[in-house]
Parts: sequence; C-alpha cells; structure tokens
Amino acid sequence: MNILLIGSGGREHALAWKIASSPLLTKLWCAPGNAGIAREAECIALDVADHTAVIAFCKTNAVELVVVGPETPLAAGIVDDLEAAGIKAFGPRKQASQLEASKGFTKALCSEFGIPTGAYRRCTSAAEALDYVRAQGAPIVVKADGLAAGKGVVVARTLQEAEDAIAMMFEGAFGSAGAEVVIEEFLEGREVSFFALCDGETAIPLASAQDHKRVFDHDQGPNTGGMGAYSPTPFVTAEVHDQIMDRIISPTVAGMKARGTPFCGVLYAGVMLTKGGPKLFEFNVRFGDPECQVLMLRMMSDIVPAFLAACDGELKHFDLRWFPDSAITVVMAAKGYPGDYRKATRIEGLDEAEKIDGVEIFHAGTVEKDGAILANGGRVLNVCAIGKTIAEAQARAYQALDRINWPDGFCRRDIGWQAVEKERGGN
Repeated sequence: MNILLIGSGGREHALAWKIASSPLLTKLWCAPGNAGIAREAECIALDVADHTAVIAFCKTNAVELVVVGPETPLAAGIVDDLEAAGIKAFGPRKQASQLEASKGFTKALCSEFGIPTGAYRRCTSAAEALDYVRAQGAPIVVKADGLAAGKGVVVARTLQEAEDAIAMMFEGAFGSAGAEVVIEEFLEGREVSFFALCDGETAIPLASAQDHKRVFDHDQGPNTGGMGAYSPTPFVTAEVHDQIMDRIISPTVAGMKARGTPFCGVLYAGVMLTKGGPKLFEFNVRFGDPECQVLMLRMMSDIVPAFLAACDGELKHFDLRWFPDSAITVVMAAKGYPGDYRKATRIEGLDEAEKIDGVEIFHAGTVEKDGAILANGGRVLNVCAIGKTIAEAQARAYQALDRINWPDGFCRRDIGWQAVEKERGGN
C-alpha cells in the first residue's frame, strides 16, 4: 500500500525505518523528512499545515494511509480533514488531541473520571497563579497550557523559580500556549513513559520506556524535548503495568468515548511512580521522541497492520509481539541546545558508527548538502543500540557515538543509568 508519513524528526525516522520493513508497503513518502529519512522514503516538500495540499497529494498519489508523527498537525485537525476527504489517517482527531494540546483539558478529564493525578489549579492571569503558588509553596510545577515543543514545563524547586516561570509564560515566552497556565502539585517518585495503541474503544499496551528530559548528566540543567531513552524499564513491573492500564489508560479511553471524542492513535502517558501508586502527570497524543526510537527497535510485529487496526476499530482482535532485548537511544544535540545553537555544521563518521553490531542511527535534525550531512536543528541525531541488557545496549551506543566526528555536538553520557544500576543489584 501507499503510505505518507508526516514529520521530520528522529521519531519519524524510526517510524519510516519500521514502516519500510513491512511487506504491505508499496511506496512510502515523508513530508518533509530529513537526510536520514531519505534512505527509507521519498521526502517531499509538502506544507503539512496546508491540509488542502496534503489531501491533494494523497489523492494524486493514491495514498491509502497517512501516519502523523508530531503533535502540532494533530492539534490542528489534520486527521479530521483527511478522514472527511475519505483518506485513512493514523492519529487522534482534533478534539481528542486536546489531551496534549491543553493541560487543563486533561486535568478536567482526570477529575471527571477519577484518574489519579496531582492536585492543580488552572490560572488565566499571573496574579491568580502567583497567589496559588504562594499559598501552596515549593516545590511545585508550572505548565503552559498549550503546546510548547516539550519545553513548556518548569519544575520549580523554590518559590522564586515558580514566580519567574509564571512571569515568563504570561509575558509570552511560549506565545498563545502560555495564555493559560496550569499550576500542579510536585509528585515525588520515579518518572516513566507508558504507551498504548487505541482505536477509540480498546487500548493495547506497547512497551514501557524511560526518558531523560534534563539536558546534562545526573539530570541537571533545563528540561528538553528528551536527551535519550531506553526500553523496557525495570521499574514498570507486571503489577505496575496493570495498575497503569487499569487506573490511567482504560479510564481515559472510556472517558473520551463517553464524552463523544473517542481517542484513536498512540496514547503516551507520562507517569510518576509514587508511594501511593502510579499517577499521571501528562498525556501526549503521539509516540514520544526519543522513546519511539527504542520502541521501534524492540517491536517484532509489523507496524502497518497495527496502524490499520487502530484506524478500523479492530484492536480487540489484535496483539503485538516484542523482542526481549533492551534498546537505548542517545540524543546528540547541537551545542547550546535547548538555547541558541548553530546550524549547518558538518557531521562525519556516521557510516563507521553504524558498523557496530546492533546499532542504528536515526536522524532528527539533519540535511544533506553536496554529499555531506549537516546539522539542521537542536536535537540532531539519535544513536541507538540493542543488546541483551541495558548495560550492553548502552556500551554499544556510546561506542558508536565515539566514532562520530561532530565538534559542534554534545550528548549526555549517562543515558539508562537507573536501569544499569538496577541490573547491577541496586534499587
């Protein structure tokens, strides 16, 4: 079948790599893609914000399935418009995408359907937000209500940090995304990523993962879109897995259906494992980036039938198989990220890095010019590896990374550290 993939990051390269292995595939396009995705698909200069143009491309090229990678097109209603034109699309519709596009929407859903989460207050003015944080004290979490490319969350350890975050958001640092702010209880515990494939009624779990949000080793520095991930995480035991499905995923899917806004696509729950059990701190409505990269490495099943089953409401008859191996991805970012950084810097050594057994490199922000790979974003490469243990996968990933010659890039050197410690007998 003919498939169009929308997006240009590491997540989309991993999806393109996985889709390209499907025997069901006839032709794969990606809009706009990147230098790595071009190895798996034909990259096209299509404005994905122009839904009319996307629909026209699909009709001209007999596209039978559109897979939407990032959240912004989903929140803009691209799935609604494609479906209205008779084109099958994987991802939630606009109303259901509010689970990510509005923190306040998700908090209200949690309250309505008894989904465990932190206490919160929605605030539409800085004065209201300041009053609330001063009454609650620190630590506390300040979130821009809307989409902010994974950077709209400040975990404030002090009252001053909370006040600064409120001022920053209401002064327009995230544009309209910060017009409303959600102030949320700080949850103590271990953070994990949990994914489920949904068809509006049925949810089937995907593999667990753990992201590393902070920019520097030992979880220091500002939050980012993610500096690395691994799967599976040993902290999601069989008991914890069932608790997350029963208390968070299933009530959300049932609640969205009851509201008349059924959720179809990938539901990504950011979960804190607290002393009182798993609690939701955020939903995303698509694969995580960089978690998608490790999930695709570990997925044994063909992903295309899974997408089709989610679109067609057939997940109750569906199952996914996974390799037992562990997978890890380390993000190489441009120096200065998540602040200002240079573009068009040259990257060499990728072919040598990929010669290491079990290694795959997914491109996130790259372009090819005159045969050279150049950096074209903040998060630029995902150096991934698979192994029998997290420690083995980690060693392979960093061995590969050390073969890459990119003086203008950097990475964390401790991705997967919590799992490695546990493998060695720690807690």
